[in-house]
Amino acid sequence: MGNTKNLAFWAVLLVLMVALYNIFNAGGTGSSGSVSYSEFLDKVERGEIAQVEMDGENISMRTTSGNMITTIEPRNANETLIPFLREYDVEFQATAQEQSTLGALLISFLPFILLIGVWVFFMNKMQGGGKGGAMGFGKSRAKMLTDTAGKITFDDVAGIDEAKEELEEIVEFLQDPKKFSRLGGKIPKGALLIGPPGTGKTLLAKAIAGEAGVPFFAISGSDFVEMFVGVGASRVRDMFEQAKKNSPCIVFIDEIDAVGRHRGSGHGGGNDEREQTLNQLLVEMDGFETNEGVILLAATNRADVLDPALLRPGRFDRQIHVPLPDINGRKKILDIHSRKVPLGPDVDLRIIARGCPGFSGADLANLVNEAALTAARTGKRFVAMEDFEFAKDKVMMGAERRSMVLTDDQKEKTAYHEAGHAIVGIKLPKCDPVYKATIIPRGGALGMVMSLPEIDKLQLFKDEAHQKLAMAMAGKAAEIFKYGADSVSSGPVGDIQQASSMARAMVMRYGMSDEVGNIDYSEAHNGYSGSTGGFSISTKTKELIESEVKKFIDDAYDVAYKLIEDNAEEFDRLAQGLLEYETLTGDEIKRVMRGESPQKPDDEDDTSEGNDSGSVTAIPKAVKKKPSGDGGMEPQPQG
Repeated sequence: MGNTKNLAFWAVLLVLMVALYNIFNAGGTGSSGSVSYSEFLDKVERGEIAQVEMDGENISMRTTSGNMITTIEPRNANETLIPFLREYDVEFQATAQEQSTLGALLISFLPFILLIGVWVFFMNKMQGGGKGGAMGFGKSRAKMLTDTAGKITFDDVAGIDEAKEELEEIVEFLQDPKKFSRLGGKIPKGALLIGPPGTGKTLLAKAIAGEAGVPFFAISGSDFVEMFVGVGASRVRDMFEQAKKNSPCIVFIDEIDAVGRHRGSGHGGGNDEREQTLNQLLVEMDGFETNEGVILLAATNRADVLDPALLRPGRFDRQIHVPLPDINGRKKILDIHSRKVPLGPDVDLRIIARGCPGFSGADLANLVNEAALTAARTGKRFVAMEDFEFAKDKVMMGAERRSMVLTDDQKEKTAYHEAGHAIVGIKLPKCDPVYKATIIPRGGALGMVMSLPEIDKLQLFKDEAHQKLAMAMAGKAAEIFKYGADSVSSGPVGDIQQASSMARAMVMRYGMSDEVGNIDYSEAHNGYSGSTGGFSISTKTKELIESEVKKFIDDAYDVAYKLIEDNAEEFDRLAQGLLEYETLTGDEIKRVMRGESPQKPDDEDDTSEGNDSGSVTAIPKAVKKKPSGDGGMEPQPQG
C-alpha cells in the first residue's frame, strides 16, 4: 500500500511539472514557424500574407503559399494593426478570450503550490508517516489493542508464576476495584517488568491485554524520540490524554530504557530531546494532575540504566522480576508450545526440559519449532524424541558444518582433544554430567563436549570451580599427552579463554584466592575508577592477581594431565570410539570407555544404568553419523 501511494505521488508530481513547463513555454517564440512582428508587417506589405487569426497577443497567419507562421503582437498594437491589414486587403479574424480570473491565479500560484506539496510529502516521510500526516508528528503513536483475534491470556504464560501472580492482581483490581479499595488500598500506578531477553515480558503484557477487559494501549520507547526537541514530550502528553479518555485502561511501553535512561549522561542534541521526554513522562505519572485509572506497564532488560526518579514508588510502584525459568517452568513452557505439535510416543518433555538449563521461554519456543521443522523435513507424521535431540544440538552447539572436509590427521587430533574433555569431566565428581561428545564441526568448533547439570544451579563452589577449570584445560592436556608439547595445536584457544575468564572471576570477584583475599578487584583491574565507582590498585596487586590466575590454571592443567595419564587406556578407547561413531551420548561414552559397544543391549531398559561418574540417565541414544568419503555426515536415525 505504501509503495502504491509513493508511485501515485511521483506520477502526479511528474504531470504537474510537465504542465508547468508547457504553461511557461506557451508564450515562447522558440517555434520553427515563428517570425518577428516587423517581419510579419513586411510580409503584409509584400502581399505574402493571405489570412490572419488573432488570439490575444498571439497572431497566426497563412501565407499565399499555404504555410502557417506565428508571431507575437506588441502591447496595444491592435489599434494600428487592423487599419494596416485593411489597407492591404488581408482577411483577418479574432478569437474570443474566456480565461477566468481563477484560472489566471491558479497558473500564477502553481509553482508555489507544487513546492508546498513536495515539502509536505518529505516532512511526512521524515516523521515516519505518523498519525495526522506531516503536521501530526506530535501525536501519540500508541496503538489501542481491541482485536480479539489471536487473543493471549494468562493460560498461555508459564514458567514465571510469581510475576504472573503480581499482574493478575492488577487485572483483578481493574475488574473489581471495590474489593481492594474498601480497606483503603489504591491501585498501583505502574509496574516495571525486568528480566533477560526472551523471558516473556512482552508476552505477559499481551496476556494482561487479553484478561483485563479494559482498553490497552501499546507503544515502544523508541516511538517517543524524534530529531525535533519537544516532539517526544508532546507524544507523552497526547498518549496520557487518550488514556484518560478511555480510563480505566492500561498503557504498555516496551523497551522503556530507550527513553528512560539516567538524566545528565550527555549534553545537547538528541539527549535534550530524550530528557525532555522523560521529564514529561515523570510528570504525567505522578505530578500535580493525577491520572486516575491509568496503569502504566513497562518492560526492559536494562534496569541498571534507568533514571532513579522513574523507579520510585508513586511511579513504578512495583518492579516485577521475570527470571529465566527453572526445570518445572521449562516443562510447562514446553507443554504450551507443543499444544499444536503432534508428539511421538517416545517424547518426554521433562527430559527435554532437564537438558535445557538456562533456556528462556523464547529459546524453548524456538526449540519446539526447530524440532517440528526437522520432523517435517524428513517426512514424518509426528515429532519424535530424536527430532528434539537434533534440534537441541543445533540450538546449543550450532548447525552441523557438513561441507567442511577434515583430513584423517585433523579428525584424529580432534577426537583425542574431545576425549580428554570427556574423560576429565566424567572422572571429576563436581563437574556437570557429560551429555554428549562429538567431533562433527558445529558453529566455529571442530568438535565439542557438552555437559548439562542434573538440577538448576544457583551457586558455584570453590572445589566445583577448580574441577571445571580442570575440565576446560583437559583438551590441551590430552593433545600434549598424546602428541607431545611441540605438536599442540591452536584448538584449545576457546578452552584457554573460558579458563582465563573463570579463573579471573574466582580471584577478583568470588574471593576464592587466599592470597588476594575477599576484595572485589574486577572494576579496578579493568581500568575503571573514580566516578564509575571503582578504585585504583597498585602494580603489585595486579601482579598478585595475575599470579594467582596463572596458578589456578596451571594447577587445573596438572590435574587434567594426571587424570588422562592414569586412565590412558580408557582415554584411547574413547578417542577411537569418537573416530568411529563421531557422536556419542553420556551413556555410550561410558560403554566405550569399558571396551563395550556403544549400542545398548536389547534386554537393557533405558534407566537400568546408575548415574555414577556423572553420566546422564534416561537420555535418548544419539543420532549416529556414518562417515562418508569426503568427511560429510548424514544423520541415520536408529530404529
